[in-house]
Amino acid sequence: MFIEKAEESTSAVAVKKSMLAAIGSGVLLNPLNSSMISVALVTIAAYFSVSIPTVTWLVSGFYLAAAIGQPLMGRLADLFGPRKVFLTGMIFILAGGALGPFAPSIGVLIAIRALQAFGTSTAYPSGLAVIRRVTGNQSRPPAAALGVLSIAANVSAALGPTIGGSILAFSDWKGIFAINIPVALIAFVLALRLLPPDPPRITQRALSSENGTTREQDSARPSTEIRRRRTSFDVVGILLFAGTLSTLLVFLLSLSSHIRWLYLPLALLLGGGFFGWERRTSDPFIDMTMLRPGIGLSRVYLTFASMNTVFYSLFFGLPLWLEQAHHFTPSVVGLLMLPFAGFGVLATPVAARLIRVRSVRLVILIGMSTMAGGTLLLLPLNGDSPVIAILAITVLLGIPNSFNNLGLQAALFQSAPADRIGAASGLFQTSRYVGTFMSSALFGIVFGRSATTHGLHLLAAVLAAISILLLLASVGSLRRR
Repeated sequence: MFIEKAEESTSAVAVKKSMLAAIGSGVLLNPLNSSMISVALVTIAAYFSVSIPTVTWLVSGFYLAAAIGQPLMGRLADLFGPRKVFLTGMIFILAGGALGPFAPSIGVLIAIRALQAFGTSTAYPSGLAVIRRVTGNQSRPPAAALGVLSIAANVSAALGPTIGGSILAFSDWKGIFAINIPVALIAFVLALRLLPPDPPRITQRALSSENGTTREQDSARPSTEIRRRRTSFDVVGILLFAGTLSTLLVFLLSLSSHIRWLYLPLALLLGGGFFGWERRTSDPFIDMTMLRPGIGLSRVYLTFASMNTVFYSLFFGLPLWLEQAHHFTPSVVGLLMLPFAGFGVLATPVAARLIRVRSVRLVILIGMSTMAGGTLLLLPLNGDSPVIAILAITVLLGIPNSFNNLGLQAALFQSAPADRIGAASGLFQTSRYVGTFMSSALFGIVFGRSATTHGLHLLAAVLAAISILLLLASVGSLRRR
């Protein structure tokens, strides 16, 4: 029913249900693989006879590769066509699923996880590029179509640990890699048959022969007439970007134990070099003009990173507290956390309708309000709090998961230049992973070796402060509107 409403979200060309099914089947693979392996880390560590800190690089390495891969694959989609990049990504995933079970060492397995991360990073930016091209330039974003992608991502992330646990019940950790083969194969076949062909690519030499066509004029054309402007590849920019994220991740992960201070100035130095290089080069990996204040993408990225800092701090922190301080069993913790992701999925159609009939800003305002309220309600919790109170809070915290995700996706869709939608949407997903890195550092510092009630209250206070600041920024934006 919800997918059918996607056909109402365009004025010229409909986003077909079949097309959304193809894109959604690819989009779900990234969050599924990021969360599904969490239940198998202990088993994998025992299989390869390595420590838990070593095996956790299967998670951190995946996040890092995906944070780098999302804008990279988005840029490739802008250059060579989203359908080609989507199909290539599914081949990478098939390769990772086939090779993973035969990895001879933990190092090789981490490399295969990186291959999976790059493959799964193609789906979202390529899918958004296809939707943008099909719908054209509109005053309102296709909320229902974006909602389908949001649901695909949220459902797979929420069910990842459950699916992983079910696989381990009937197989071993190798099945977590092998399960990607049928899913990626289905996505590949659907995309091959249902996604529209990529438009012809125009080289820079051919473009320069045109009579003074500017980027602004090009962006003003209907999306079906947009032509790719470059064929060169910014290798230096990509390396600086990857170095910045890598050093930042190492620094953030060290905050809960032995702080590696050297990596902070190194990250700042590489980041400064990246911004300087991208502003000077003729064909940048990340077009710095997209981040000008008047466009609004900088605010979207910063808000999305901050929102995900709150979300993932709760996603990882609450289960630890429920197990260690409240002494619930893992199965009960899973049920208590289910509304946190599940209710967000149920609220997505409501958010999509509000975007269609009201505004994107109103949806974000509701999301930020409920996020601030939910984090504040964590402050009175203790080891004797009733289950009904915990459930009520997790239900409330599920609302911002859907409203903020969909609202910020719609804001991205409105703000991104048409010929850079792939890179812009990839950078959007990188912002999500930056929030993940920040959350890992935050609840690592707050909880330390044990998730106590005092640690939960400290975490809630920090997250409430972030949420209130985001809420005030949203109110200010709505008033200016």
